Amino acid sequence: MMKKVAIIGAGPVGLAAAAHVMERGMEPIVLEAGPTAGHAVRQWKHVQLFSPWEYNVDKAAARLLFATGWNSPDPHVYPTGADLIERYVNPLATKTRLKDHILTTSEVTGISRQGFDRLKTKGREQAQFEILYRNTHFPEGLGEKVVRADVVIDASGTWSTPNPAGANGLCAIGEKESASKIAYAMPDVLGADRARYAGKTVAVLGAGHSAIGTLTDLAELKTQVPGTEVIWLLRGDNPAKAFGGGASDKLAARGELGYSFAALVAAGRIKVEPAFGTTHVTIEDERLRIAAGSACCGRHVIADELIVATGFRPNFDFLRELRIQLDPAIECPIALAPLIDPNEHSCGTVRPHGARELAQDEPGFYFAGMKSYGRAPTFLMMTGYEQVRSIAADIAGDKEAAERVELELPETGVCTCGGVEGDSASAGCCGDPAPVGENPCCVEDVMAKERGKAGCGCGDKA
Repeated sequence: MMKKVAIIGAGPVGLAAAAHVMERGMEPIVLEAGPTAGHAVRQWKHVQLFSPWEYNVDKAAARLLFATGWNSPDPHVYPTGADLIERYVNPLATKTRLKDHILTTSEVTGISRQGFDRLKTKGREQAQFEILYRNTHFPEGLGEKVVRADVVIDASGTWSTPNPAGANGLCAIGEKESASKIAYAMPDVLGADRARYAGKTVAVLGAGHSAIGTLTDLAELKTQVPGTEVIWLLRGDNPAKAFGGGASDKLAARGELGYSFAALVAAGRIKVEPAFGTTHVTIEDERLRIAAGSACCGRHVIADELIVATGFRPNFDFLRELRIQLDPAIECPIALAPLIDPNEHSCGTVRPHGARELAQDEPGFYFAGMKSYGRAPTFLMMTGYEQVRSIAADIAGDKEAAERVELELPETGVCTCGGVEGDSASAGCCGDPAPVGENPCCVEDVMAKERGKAGCGCGDKA
């Protein structure tokens, strides 16, 4: 009997999972909460990816697309989110054989075993999964349906659950009440959201690529619109950690972003507030008062708008009746945690992994894609493609293929390994040595380069 595999989420990784499942002779059913496939990607369609097309097209998905006469994009071009939707996700979801296996506007609200709650054990592994979902066009409680499957792959991502502003992982005091002046992740500050930020004082909280990209765009907006001011709220005390590996990064666009951003900071285009652990956000006289420390005695900044780019966290609410085990800190599969723990290993160069690391104690249930990384910020789309290739092989009983490594990830050029920051090549934590090149590891070094002088010793000499 053909196995039926339910896949939660119709993003690039979820669709790749469906392609691999179908190629293995099994039946996929993809449940997507949004109105179209790639709904989350559409929210950041203005963003250019760090990786070129060659890293963003799954091989099984490509084989389905080629059967429709699809013209593949130039592998060396860097797509935007909009390009990814137009050239890849839309054709894959609407033109290939997958189109009859995708249910949109179908939000999963619960998953269990047929006849078994979480407590019952005997015979559990023989029972099919029951996936409860509702049509998001209907009010709560209406339009609910159930689909049964032999296997479940949760590739629902984390986009809908961004981290809050509070340095303690909770909402800052007053954050919810100040929601009208707060945005999360990566608003389109040079496009659709331009009017909201032009001529305003805008604070950005975060130190990852989303924060850096947004700050870079705001610096450009500052050039275009007088009166625009940009403040970088940084929880850590070392801005240089956000600058990345420069020319040592094998994803050139990622390295260039960090280097260009460092130059903006060095030139004073962006005001930096380091060691700023946000505790309070309040609206006073139509402006935001963003505070760190106690309400009366701590530091604070005044801004018109706040963008919180502090990463994302997974939603496990609909998995309460399943037996899952997660790392207590990262909220990812336990076997994956040592590979991606940002306290020990901060770069995106993670050893390829698959079914073995992603399977749960609940037989037939797997995490994949961004959700598999829990709160870790280093996920790359190509990692997700390798994950689902391995998972599909495992479900089909091809253990050799499930264990085989078919992916080499590009290094970032810089990593925190075992709590010590350094070049990933010299640290030896990320695989083969990265190419020698610039490593803008401190503001002083970037400023020296801008002046045409020798650096401070943290990177190459000018």
